[in-house]
Amino acid sequence: MDNDEFRDWSRRAADWGVDYRAGLRDRPVRPAIAPGEIFRSIETSPPEMPEPMEKIFADFEAKIVPGMTHWQHPRFFAYFPANAAPVSVVAEYLVSAMAAQCMLWQTSPAATELEMRIVDWMRQALGLPEGFSGVIQDSASSATLAAVLTMRERALDWQGNKKGLAGQAKLRVYSSDQVHTSIDRAIWVAGIGEENLVRIPVAGRFRAMDTAALEAAIVADRNAGLLPAGIIACVGGTSIGGTDDVAAVAAVARRQGLYLHVDAAWAGSAMICPEYRHFWTGVEGADSIVFNPHKWLGAQFDCSIQFVRQPEDLVRTLAIKPEFLKTRGHDGIINYSEWSVPLGRRFRALKLWFLLRAHGLESLRNMIRNHVAWSEGLAARLAKEADFELVSEPMLSLFSFRHRATPGADLDEHNLRLVDAINADGRIYLTQTRVDGRVAIRFQTGQFESTAADVDAAFNVICECARSLAS
Repeated sequence: MDNDEFRDWSRRAADWGVDYRAGLRDRPVRPAIAPGEIFRSIETSPPEMPEPMEKIFADFEAKIVPGMTHWQHPRFFAYFPANAAPVSVVAEYLVSAMAAQCMLWQTSPAATELEMRIVDWMRQALGLPEGFSGVIQDSASSATLAAVLTMRERALDWQGNKKGLAGQAKLRVYSSDQVHTSIDRAIWVAGIGEENLVRIPVAGRFRAMDTAALEAAIVADRNAGLLPAGIIACVGGTSIGGTDDVAAVAAVARRQGLYLHVDAAWAGSAMICPEYRHFWTGVEGADSIVFNPHKWLGAQFDCSIQFVRQPEDLVRTLAIKPEFLKTRGHDGIINYSEWSVPLGRRFRALKLWFLLRAHGLESLRNMIRNHVAWSEGLAARLAKEADFELVSEPMLSLFSFRHRATPGADLDEHNLRLVDAINADGRIYLTQTRVDGRVAIRFQTGQFESTAADVDAAFNVICECARSLAS
C-alpha cells in the first residue's frame, strides 16, 4: 500500500466508522448466528498472492460485521460498558498510525510524560489525595495481578521472585465472593493457589465483607503458621455491584500489616461525581486502586489506571533492567514497563487526554448521573409490576431482577429462557447472574450514547418478552 492508497483507505475506514456508529440503532445488538458460521465463511488457507483492498473490505462488510456484537450500541445493557467515545476513537487512529512502543521514556518521551500528567489528572478527578501516583495498564486483570505480585513479594520480604515459592510459608489472600474472577486468575498466576484465596462472608444490601470475620481469619491463619499477604476489597462488583466497607477493611489491613488492593474497575469512574464517593470512603488507606476509564468514562479499550501509594514497591516487584533497556545519562525518569507485567506498552494516555479535553469532567459527570437516574427509574418501574421482583437494589446504574413464571414453573429455568428470548429479540442485550444461588437478570446503563428513551425501550422489551414467554 503506497501513501496515496493509505490516505484513501484511511479516509474510507474513518467514513465507514462514522456511518457504522450512526446506524447502530437500526442493528440488533447481538447477531443472530450459529456457532461456526463465520469460521466456515473464511477461506481455509491463507492467500499466496496479494488481494485487492476492495475485495478485502467487501468481505469485512459481508462476513465480519454481521457477526459482531455491537458494544457501542445505545441499548447495550449487558456486562459493563466498554465505551469508545468518538473523540477517543480519533485519538486511537493517531496512536495506530504512529505505532510507537512506549515501554521506556526514551522510546517515546511524550507518551511517558503525558501518562504521568493524565494519571494525576484522574487522581484529582476522583478526589484521591496527593501521594498516589499510577500507571495506565491494559486492563484491571493486569493491574490486579501486579498488585497480587506486589503483596506476595512484600509478605516474603522480597524473596519470592528470587527463590520461588517452594519452601516458603504458605501465603493467604482475603476477599469476598463478590470480587471479579480476575482476582482468582491473579492468585493462580502468582503461584499462591486457589485454595489460599480465603473467601470472607458478606452481609447487607451491598454484600460487604464481614470485617470481624476478616480479621479473625487473618489471626487464625497466622496462628496456624500461614502467611497472610493481602486483602482485595471490592467497590461495584460485576455480579450485582457488591461493595465493601473500604474504611473498615483498610483499618483491618493497617492493624494486621497487610497490603490492601481496591478493585473499583467499573464503579471507580462514578467517583468523578462527589456525591458517589461515599461508596469508597476510606480508599485513601489502600496500597493500590484500579479503575477502568475504558468502561464508563468513554476511553477506547484498553485503558485501566492503577493508582499506587508506594510505586517503589511495584517497581521492585516487576522491574528487570537488562543492558539494552537502560537509559544512559538520565536518572530518576519513569520507565512504565517497570510498572507493568508486559514489556511492550501502547500509547494509552493520548485517548484520555483527547477525551478529557473534548468533554470536560462536568459533561462526563452529567452522563454518569443520567445513567444512574435512568437505571433507578427502570428498577422502580419493574418493581411495581406484579409479575416482576427486584433481586438486588440499584448500586449506581446496576441492579438485578426476576420474572415470576406461572405457579409450579422452575423460576431459574424460566428466567434463563427469558434472557435468551430478550437477546434473540435483538432490540436490547442483557446478561444473567446468580444471587444467593438463584438466577437473576442483570441490567446496567452505561453506554456513552444511551438516552432515556433507550432505557424506556428496555422496559417495554423486558415486559413484552416476559409475558410472551409466560403465555
